[in-house]
Amino acid sequence: MTTTSRRPLVIDLDGTLVLTDTLHEQALALIKARPWHGLLLPVWLRHGKANLKQELAGRVVLDAGTLPYNTELLDWLRQEKAAGRTLVLCTAADQHTAQAIAQHLGIFDEVLASDGETNLSASRKADRLIQQFGPQGFDYAGNSQDDLPVWRAAHRAIVVNASASTLDTARQHGNVDKVVPALNPPMRHITKMMRMHQWLKNLLLFVPLLAAHQLTNAAAWGTVLLAFFSFSLCASAVYIGNDLLDLNSDRLHPRKRLRPFASGRVPVAWGVAIAPLLLIVSFGLAWAVGPSFLAWLVVYFLLTSWYSVSLKRLVLLDCMTLAGLYTLRILAGGAAADLQVSHWLLAVSGFLFLSLSLLKRHTELHTLIQRGETATTAAPGRGYVTQDIALVQALGIAAGYASAVVLALYLHGETVQALYAWPEAILASVSVLVYWISWLWLKSHRGEMHDDPLIFSVKDRTSLACGAAFVASLAMATVGSPW
Repeated sequence: MTTTSRRPLVIDLDGTLVLTDTLHEQALALIKARPWHGLLLPVWLRHGKANLKQELAGRVVLDAGTLPYNTELLDWLRQEKAAGRTLVLCTAADQHTAQAIAQHLGIFDEVLASDGETNLSASRKADRLIQQFGPQGFDYAGNSQDDLPVWRAAHRAIVVNASASTLDTARQHGNVDKVVPALNPPMRHITKMMRMHQWLKNLLLFVPLLAAHQLTNAAAWGTVLLAFFSFSLCASAVYIGNDLLDLNSDRLHPRKRLRPFASGRVPVAWGVAIAPLLLIVSFGLAWAVGPSFLAWLVVYFLLTSWYSVSLKRLVLLDCMTLAGLYTLRILAGGAAADLQVSHWLLAVSGFLFLSLSLLKRHTELHTLIQRGETATTAAPGRGYVTQDIALVQALGIAAGYASAVVLALYLHGETVQALYAWPEAILASVSVLVYWISWLWLKSHRGEMHDDPLIFSVKDRTSLACGAAFVASLAMATVGSPW
């Protein structure tokens, strides 16, 4: 195809121009804003898919400026437009949605879309285009099996972001003129979708075993390992739900916009289907571990779901909730191993996790400031504004040092004298903790901290050295003095 061709170029929307499905996103947005309206979806669908799309479009307006566009295709379309080509957006999405996107992009001469009665897809789309432009009177860019009838009716086919099987079928007709390569298959992004790197946080379930010196209790370790996978699958289900509800705010974030759902790498429908399955398996494993652990897992699920829906938007309470969720993992680990968790351990953990939660918010605010935002700019999806950064920093450092103070007080108690052969050696862990907390906050102050302190810590040499020194002090205290 040459850019001098005057034949209209018709472009599909969902999966082609945008790397997502606008219908699915509107349904999610509606359920997020008014959950009870989810009961109306089947009612609307009974009157046809076009009616469902119209009902959703009338209630949910997607932000066309944040949608994940296929940048390679969009760049080419702009070149074609500059060369005088007529561009037509033709989609099965509702006309209100299509018009909003077309208006935002400003490159389309005409928009054809579903109108509440006719769902403009597959053969219906082909018939409409033939009626308007004549047989083979247009070129067409699409991505799915539904586009096969349209490609057959077109003069030239442009295959965009399609599966290998769809591309092979399209080529059988012999008119494929251009191929815009597909993104990486969604399966490659499954681990990112489940945030499996976040499973590291669930190693906290093993802390009660270590604190109680149950290193040789194989049965307890096996039970806690089962609890670890149960907790991790539950956490992944909640992460998926959180990402689905936060699509718009994630797309406004410089790094979160690359998450699987926000970037369109994984269809939102996958998340809706996979999250419940993960929960079923998670609670099945928890039932096998025992009722006490299952109870803590239910509390975690309810609290983290509440956090995802609303608590994360409440200033300070969001960080306190995050700290509580971290500490809850230790309680759940104690329940799985049938061990009593020390109040000292909970206090040290609570203050430390509060510091890390505030560190996460400090990093987000620092990123906004680096981008040149004003003092009253709000962090996307959060209740903080950039001018809060100094207070967040002060509170976070104070909480971190408070954890070190509580640890120092605990080390002077009778329990430590009974548990450790050389209690004095464990005092070094207090210095290590103070240094590590100070180091993290220094890196955040310099703008060198990752969005997630956990990810930063497992990759940062200084943090890893601090962890090794902390473990070494505990080991020396347990083994005893070498002299």
